[in-house]
Amino acid sequence: MVFRSKSDPFFIRFILAAIFIIAAVSFIPLLFDDAPLSAFVIVTATFLVTTALILWITFAIRYVFQERHLLVKAGPFRSRIPYQSILKVAPTRDIFTGYRLLSSRDALEIINNTTMFGTVKISPEKQDVFIAELKKRCPELKIDEKILERR
Repeated sequence: MVFRSKSDPFFIRFILAAIFIIAAVSFIPLLFDDAPLSAFVIVTATFLVTTALILWITFAIRYVFQERHLLVKAGPFRSRIPYQSILKVAPTRDIFTGYRLLSSRDALEIINNTTMFGTVKISPEKQDVFIAELKKRCPELKIDEKILERR
């Protein structure tokens, strides 16, 4: 079963602002110096590759339930979280810290004992269906009371 990441307008504006800042920092210096064409080509290529990577990571986020683990992937980044290592799921709006593969402030934090920081923050589109599927695969899973109140 595959879940896509939910995207909210705040996150999309944040990513677009970041790309705009990268563009400004990349191209404005070329306007004030008599930069050769090769500098313009190199800066443009670097900007395009950087932007493509940011967009790939941001909008190609998937959460895949596999036989023995939850596969969380965003662009080239992947994490396999074995179901037996998942301890708890809780809501979070903190999208700027920790290990996160998400594109919405309406997120879930999966507490486990295998990822680097012990948690991974995700934002599946259909959270209720996602949590139900996770509970099926992790019978010992603790679900935060705030999630139960939202249902």
